[in-house]
Amino acid sequence: MKRSLKNIEYSKDAEQTARFAKALAHPVRLTILKYLSNESCCFTTDLVEVLPLAQSTISQHLKELKEAGLIQGEINPPKIKYCINQKNWIKAKELFENIFKEDFTKINCC
Repeated sequence: MKRSLKNIEYSKDAEQTARFAKALAHPVRLTILKYLSNESCCFTTDLVEVLPLAQSTISQHLKELKEAGLIQGEINPPKIKYCINQKNWIKAKELFENIFKEDFTKINCC
């Protein structure tokens, strides 16, 4: 029996929530965000002093957070200064609050 595959259209909010969730789905990235929440900004070298990871690993995690829009970087050659993207952080908070205010306890399962 042949199945037909349909293209599923997701809302912009659903796609953005999933992107934020993916970026937040690693403990190192959560640690970086926690560090940035206590600092106005930081450089990769600052994080190397705090986290027991190679600079290249930290840079990769910063890249993921930046691509998701949760942080932003200002280039000051040869360094990049990172800080939390306040606008997108507020948006992420709103999107997750919408998910967590849903009452899934009414759903009978198993």
